Amino acid sequence: MVIDHPIFLESIKFIRSHLRVNDLNYLEKKVLERLVHTSGDFSVQNLIVFSEGACEKGIKALKNGAPILTDTDMAAAAIKSMAENTARNKVFTARMWFGDYDNNHIKLTKTAYGLSEGWKELSVKNSGTKSPIVVIGSSPTALSYLIDILENAKNLPSLIIGMPVGFIGVEKSKNKLIATDLPRIVLNSTRGGAAMAASAVNALLRESI
Repeated sequence: MVIDHPIFLESIKFIRSHLRVNDLNYLEKKVLERLVHTSGDFSVQNLIVFSEGACEKGIKALKNGAPILTDTDMAAAAIKSMAENTARNKVFTARMWFGDYDNNHIKLTKTAYGLSEGWKELSVKNSGTKSPIVVIGSSPTALSYLIDILENAKNLPSLIIGMPVGFIGVEKSKNKLIATDLPRIVLNSTRGGAAMAASAVNALLRESI
């Protein structure tokens, strides 16, 4: 059960009153509100991109017990509390698969390797309507490599939240995701981060109960 602090509720009320008119649906607006709240910046409303039905697919997966796979421990920490108080989905990080990384994988960053190995393991154990939700808030290389391995994959994520932050390869990885048919929520530009990516999935977790 989630009990909101009065200050949070007042903040959301303020955000709603200052957002410009848009054609987002109910769930998309919930995600946007959380992103604005997390960033303290209304300009993110110009950057958020949803594939059709992305939020609905994410909610369905969460209700069916889909695990959540993140690229960083920071994102996982921001999600775990909400998950425990809502749908109780398990949260995993790329770091859990770092142990098998060696010089044979030098062409990949540790995070790209760990996330891809985590995806391979979790997707085998959780397919169909409980396929994992992947949350990326830091690593563009992890996002780009995940898209590569999904090209010929039998199982696909229920949702990808693509919000890596930075300057090198970040926008390229996001555009690569947008060019696919994968269910996705993307924050365009160089902006993003663990807190932003976590807030997007937390918005969906709040609506899953």
